[in-house]
Amino acid sequence: MLIYLHGFNSSPGSHKAQLLKRYMQERGMGGQYCCPALPTLGLQAIAAVEAEIARHARESVTLVGSSLGGFYATYLAERHDLRAVLINPAVRPHEDLRAYLGTQRNLYTQQQYELTEEHLRQWEKLYLPTLRPQRYLLLVETGDEVLDYREAVEKYRGARQMVIEGGDHSLQSFPEHIPLILEFAGLAQA
Repeated sequence: MLIYLHGFNSSPGSHKAQLLKRYMQERGMGGQYCCPALPTLGLQAIAAVEAEIARHARESVTLVGSSLGGFYATYLAERHDLRAVLINPAVRPHEDLRAYLGTQRNLYTQQQYELTEEHLRQWEKLYLPTLRPQRYLLLVETGDEVLDYREAVEKYRGARQMVIEGGDHSLQSFPEHIPLILEFAGLAQA
């Protein structure tokens, strides 16, 4: 089972979420994919994903997290002994998103909300200073204009890493990595 965790101000309708969903559906694996809509507060987002994890045999679950979803995937992978694919993951959202405090709008749903200190406090509670790198596949592009890819490379040192020159925060090379993601999850051969 692949559980895709979208990023900040994103949704299950994001480009990568839809590409992965379609790819799996076209190969008869649509029932092994889900992408919950994540609430804006970190602890609520974790609870939503944990409810989804509980519906499946834990050993069969692989998380795929993009940006803030990668931060959540890290927390959940460590907490539940899962594998996780991280796509240009946020490493310290409690610090990096401070500049965005105030009114926000989800890019896909157009829902408006206030990003507050409470969001930052909850993300700080979810921050893990150490992790077990063998459970991760890290996909980053050096041209990420939102997050410094080097922070993720350092944080996940020892993990399987694909560092792609150029690109951007959306991970332009994402489609070519889908077979690798499925192989890492034990769902297909690369």
